Amino acid sequence: MTKYWALTIVLVAPLAMVAQSNAAGKLSPELRDKQTHQGPVQVIVQFKHALNLSDQGKIRAQGGVVNAELGIVKGVAAILPASALAMLASDNEVAYISPDRPLKSTAIDIAAPSVYAPYLWNLGYDGSGSGIAILDSGVHLLDDLKDAAGHSRIVYQQDFTGGNSDDAYGHGTHVAGIVAGNGKYSTCASCKFLIRGVAPAVTLVNLRVLDKNGAGNDSAVISAINQAIALKSKYNIRVINLSLGRPIYESYTLDPLCQAVEKAWQAGIVVVVAAGNDGRDNSQGTDGYGTVNAPANDPMVITVGAMNTHGTPDRSDFQSFRN
Repeated sequence: MTKYWALTIVLVAPLAMVAQSNAAGKLSPELRDKQTHQGPVQVIVQFKHALNLSDQGKIRAQGGVVNAELGIVKGVAAILPASALAMLASDNEVAYISPDRPLKSTAIDIAAPSVYAPYLWNLGYDGSGSGIAILDSGVHLLDDLKDAAGHSRIVYQQDFTGGNSDDAYGHGTHVAGIVAGNGKYSTCASCKFLIRGVAPAVTLVNLRVLDKNGAGNDSAVISAINQAIALKSKYNIRVINLSLGRPIYESYTLDPLCQAVEKAWQAGIVVVVAAGNDGRDNSQGTDGYGTVNAPANDPMVITVGAMNTHGTPDRSDFQSFRN
């Protein structure tokens, strides 16, 4: 009998070690350090299957609270005791657990000439009939965002921050102007420059995901992407613009924010993401490499960033970067 017990202990111990290792692999790097803490943690739990009621039950069984369903990534946003992370991660149906990470807006300073927009305007391309979803700090309605009859070109608005869809920070309105401003405010006898958006006749879908400080989190952006996909046909949404981001913590194949933008791409929507404002950051001795933020690191998106600091729309001064 003693031999059998010894054999059982020898067999069970390695199995327990394997299970523990697998569970740790399902936790993001930041969460692995929090397992011994007792306080609550805001997380996104991704499952291997489409969401069902039993998944929420698993969260509650560990003393957690579900804040939102994130069906687009087969997940939920929840608050969990840190001590329950390992137990939930050991569930075979759980794919990955990461924090509901904070993110922020990125600066936008571009001019239509830098992307040859005036040339396209002369060919008759102005965005007519197409919709663009702006996921940002909201969009405040200005005359530049109205049509020739004075009607708003913002055809849909929704808030994901717990406030309203108006812009209390300014960044979203700035982005909307670059995308869709018609130049009305800068058309006058004393105006020296025409400040016009790239697609001055496009319609806008305003999905507010950033608060009055330009800050937000993954779950709000994921929910807004899901809504943009749902509204795609109704408003002919061709593009989602994300002038926001946060640092990268794991592969894009696991990151829930990246998984969400991929779902939009699979739905036939072009996703444009700001690279971030860290291209000249050499604090880690990387000479500028590795400074692109998420979800701009996902291969399914169009990542937009600056190549230099000349601050001009004309490309003639790019010569120094060709040699």
